[in-house]
Amino acid sequence: MQHRVIARTLGKFFLVIGLAMLLPLAWGLPGPPRDLAAFLIPSAIGIGGGAALYLAFRNIRREIARRDALALVTLSWIGAALLGALPFLISGAVDNFTDAWFEAMSGFTTTGATVIEDVTALSREMLFWRSFTQWLGGMGIIVLFIAILPYVGMGVRRMFKGEVPGPVKEGLTPRIQQTARTLWLIYLGLSVVQAALLMYYGMTFHDAVCHTCTTIATGGFSTRNESVGWYASFPIEAVLVAVMAIAGANFSLHYRLLTRRSLSAYLRDSEFRVYAGILLGATLLITANLTLAAPAGGSLLNNARNAGFTVVSIMTTTGFGTADFDQWPSFSRLLLVALMVIGGSAGSTGGGIKVVRLIVLVKNAYSGTYRVFRPHAVKQPKLNGRPVSDDVVQSVNTFFVIFIFIFVAATLVMTGLGIDPVTAFSAVAATLGNIGPGLGLVGPTATYAWVPPPGKWVLSACMLFGRLELFTVLCLFIPSIWKR
Repeated sequence: MQHRVIARTLGKFFLVIGLAMLLPLAWGLPGPPRDLAAFLIPSAIGIGGGAALYLAFRNIRREIARRDALALVTLSWIGAALLGALPFLISGAVDNFTDAWFEAMSGFTTTGATVIEDVTALSREMLFWRSFTQWLGGMGIIVLFIAILPYVGMGVRRMFKGEVPGPVKEGLTPRIQQTARTLWLIYLGLSVVQAALLMYYGMTFHDAVCHTCTTIATGGFSTRNESVGWYASFPIEAVLVAVMAIAGANFSLHYRLLTRRSLSAYLRDSEFRVYAGILLGATLLITANLTLAAPAGGSLLNNARNAGFTVVSIMTTTGFGTADFDQWPSFSRLLLVALMVIGGSAGSTGGGIKVVRLIVLVKNAYSGTYRVFRPHAVKQPKLNGRPVSDDVVQSVNTFFVIFIFIFVAATLVMTGLGIDPVTAFSAVAATLGNIGPGLGLVGPTATYAWVPPPGKWVLSACMLFGRLELFTVLCLFIPSIWKR
């Protein structure tokens, strides 16, 4: 491992995070001295420590190796959570470091699980910070880092590939730094449009900005204990559904829409068609289940409204709520858990295993079954009309096996802490998939405050694994990778 190269790059990264923490500081002016100190102190640590690291190793000009790039991505996320936890702790929003770490990790990984039982008791700057951590983590702190800081060498590409979610990472432009800037311009543009629409339909400027930060990032933190249900506004829900659905799709498709002024890219993309089909199909199934199954019952329009919002919120791994879906019939709840695992599209801000991986898994299973009966037949999975390479198929299969292993192992640990199976299972699904709310004691009207400290650390690890898609984190624990 090239420790000095990593230290220099982390110095730049901490400098960026330290500067970002000045925004919530300004947001809260004038405010209680304790809340202002909650951002001033961590910001000074980030800026001062980052500058010191960079200056100490500024003359190092070595290129970042692949293994160092993977380590940098993971260490950057851990570092962001460490710095991001300090405002929660210093301000008194939580009373111990475990809870502060959990809340910060939930923010930067855009999970949306919270240990704060009354968010309305938080100051404006703390509410903004919770949302801002998700906005930063949504498109990826590393992508932001690449976009605003010049860096030379293939190390940039390796860091970019380590952070951008999905098995297939199509470059939008020939240069990685230009690609990162393009992604962030789209991200920022959608944020501005959404905030304007939310204010138009009745949200205050503060609430509109906070909800925008957590919608485009598919994070789900809200400024209200009742989440979006507090507003009881169909126009607001419609705006959020639209933005969540956009954020859950591949951002390269949005780029093509802007540059080519055509919707054909969406229609030709296999993953998007399946993604849209699952959203529509799940909405129809849950609407029917809510309407026909007692005691849920209710008007068809109201059931369709709640089902549509919840399906989009869960599958895009946002986690906003307008209804307590833990009270819905078993069929609807289990279908929502399945959507938690599937997640959004590759190249989106959503979590989960990603729709494209599901497609590859199903097509590979079909090809394998076909070859059992016709051993000499050539049957290779295709995506968008092109054969999927054996390397991609193997990567997807490996990812799925590791995902299931971590899922089962974490669930067993949680049940070992005395947590009932439904709560443990859904808590792991909700954190590994970066969703937030689950079922049982971590349902949409509950928090994770009651979870024992060891359980919070396990679930925090699940958040990190889910956000960085397993491989990036796991490489740190394979000794042979670090041998020369």
